[in-house]
Amino acid sequence: MSPTIWLIVGLLILANAFYVAAEFGAVGVRRSRVRRLSEDGNPLARRLWPYVEHPADLYRYVAVSQVGITVSSLVLGAVGQSVAAVSLSPHLASLFGLEPHTAASTAAFIVLFLLTSTQVVLGELIPKTLALQFPTEVALATVLPMRWSLVAFKPFIVLLNGSASALLRMAGVSLSGHRHLHSPDEIALLFAESRDGGLLEPDEQQRLHKALKLSRLTAHDLMVPLERLTVVDVDASWDDVLKTVSSSPFSRLPAYRGSREQIVGVLRVKDLVHRFVDEGSPAVITSLLRPFATVASRVPGDRVVALLREKRAHQAAVTNDAGVIIGFVTIQDVLAQFLGAGAKAT
Repeated sequence: MSPTIWLIVGLLILANAFYVAAEFGAVGVRRSRVRRLSEDGNPLARRLWPYVEHPADLYRYVAVSQVGITVSSLVLGAVGQSVAAVSLSPHLASLFGLEPHTAASTAAFIVLFLLTSTQVVLGELIPKTLALQFPTEVALATVLPMRWSLVAFKPFIVLLNGSASALLRMAGVSLSGHRHLHSPDEIALLFAESRDGGLLEPDEQQRLHKALKLSRLTAHDLMVPLERLTVVDVDASWDDVLKTVSSSPFSRLPAYRGSREQIVGVLRVKDLVHRFVDEGSPAVITSLLRPFATVASRVPGDRVVALLREKRAHQAAVTNDAGVIIGFVTIQDVLAQFLGAGAKAT
């Protein structure tokens, strides 16, 4: 077999390896990583980002890889059967005294076996392993040739994608594209795998796991129920208020009027002390009350943190579906859950 045929075979296997690597690299790369590189000015990341960001474009990107793999495999098989097997057949006949028909069949089998084995190892397994291990690097390295392939294979992609989409719609399958989405359980598994691989310390993995768990909890899970809170009556006498405040370990106490459910504000012990030092015993504490934020009981824990940060509030009242206050949640409650503390504070 001439050196030219060997060169053609090598190029076809290389083309197959390229498209395999491009496909697994694009599917396996992290969108956040590509976006950050793109924002930092990486030119290859800027070209890759549109395909990773939009499912439809990623679908076309993968389709081009599949067309490239199919075409290179078919041409490799055709070259092997029409050239390599024909060249090998006379040598088998002369060496082993085989009949021409038997020699041709044997040559076809040998060529098919060798080319298939070589293509699987060099054109499939190795590039796939590299792409899975280094998805960002592989995806960036292959994006420019893939953009050229998108232009060259556009007619095939339109025809094949259109046919596949039509068949899938007929079968009732929703076309959602390729997305890099993980359930909370899968994310927790990724944390554990990163710890096992030495990328995370055990305590870091535990903190991330608790932070992930926080998003599954609601304000109702984190709050202190109203019946367990220390509250003050705004119409109570100064002595009664002072007794309530002095017997409580907390620095902020909800204040009510009429019934415990009718919370009208939050009393800070510091404000009470300052007023007493400056003016003596106040007749009423209404003027000392501060407003408070409210949050629905179904709001996830991470949103509770965002709300408290946005409102610059230390605590928020938790309301049920009817708008009735059923408890309070504080920053300490969230930290207690995050750090694994056993007691809540308010």
